[in-house]
Amino acid sequence: MTPKKNRLVWFDANRVCAALVVVLIHSTTDFSGGVFPKATPEERIVPVLLRSVAEFSGSEMFFFFSLFLMAMRVDRRDPSYGAAISEQARRLLVPFAVWTLFYAFFRLMKADALNYAPQIWEQLRDPGVWLGYFILGKSQYHMHFLPTLFLIFMFYPVMKLAMRYPVLGIALFATLGAMQHIQGYIWGLGLDPSLRDYLVRATKVLGYVGYGLAAFALYGLWKDGIPRGESRLIRRGGLYFAAVAYMATIPFFGQALMTGSWGVREGWAFYGHFLMPLLMFALFLGGQHLDWSPRWSWLAQFTFGVYLIHPMIIDIYDVAVLSAGLGQVMQPWMIVVSRFAVVLPLAFLTAYGLSRFRPLAWTIGLGPAPWEWGRPQRAAQGS
Repeated sequence: MTPKKNRLVWFDANRVCAALVVVLIHSTTDFSGGVFPKATPEERIVPVLLRSVAEFSGSEMFFFFSLFLMAMRVDRRDPSYGAAISEQARRLLVPFAVWTLFYAFFRLMKADALNYAPQIWEQLRDPGVWLGYFILGKSQYHMHFLPTLFLIFMFYPVMKLAMRYPVLGIALFATLGAMQHIQGYIWGLGLDPSLRDYLVRATKVLGYVGYGLAAFALYGLWKDGIPRGESRLIRRGGLYFAAVAYMATIPFFGQALMTGSWGVREGWAFYGHFLMPLLMFALFLGGQHLDWSPRWSWLAQFTFGVYLIHPMIIDIYDVAVLSAGLGQVMQPWMIVVSRFAVVLPLAFLTAYGLSRFRPLAWTIGLGPAPWEWGRPQRAAQGS
């Protein structure tokens, strides 16, 4: 059992790095989530540059991790479809419901500081908004991950094809292209925003199944064994293609630098961004034979918690800065760097604290829910 665990330290290192850059991504905006539109292009250089580097591993990377682990569970247990989906519902949707309720009201703190609390209260009185919270994950900008991942999991029988035929992993390019094409059409129809959001999410789920095909394909290759020499080649190839993908995103970030607003990812800038998770995963996979420190595995257990918690810490930081009157005097680079320096360690510390508090550890995936206490021993006896 120990050698197999050691083989996955590279995977844990990838998870930790992904958590670091997700925090960085959400630290590189102004207090309203923009690209410092009132600043000069020179003042935006550091935020935009850090954002471009951080997007080497965004939220799509977490989809890839989860789908790779799903491939491992399916391969080892071969559960029925109903059992597999029920387990994912328990692991994802129950914590999602708790964090949805939390963020739906927690946002009022920052809203009050920025004088838009009445708009948030108006949303909270709208049943349609609550439907969006629980189906689309719109209670906070990062909560879309959990319901979207659950829906992607529902297509895992299709993904299993790639475990048998790894060449199907390249279908990711096609599924992303189809997703981009139809989403552009939907946005041009002038539909009601609520209906449009649901249609766009449906196309995203279908497009992101391509990540599952790629993850299952790579799992199949990894399970069969990749020799040290071939791993080195994969690492070098991953580094090269990641550099090319980054190059393709430069026009997108260049436009943000000059205009102070996020544009639309089009053409190769789109593919450069959305193919990056595959390339970065391949880079770490190619490093599986390196001498990874076991500390990566210890830190990795908190990455799901960091993902869920860090927007809360960001809001607390922003409110503290605004309340102190520093928001108008700090340069954009100071806001970004100080926010990241504060939020990252606090997010890890908060996740660690929750992990040590049994009644809440389950909300970040580190323990059974209270109504499941006492079951692990029985499950172990029956396994």
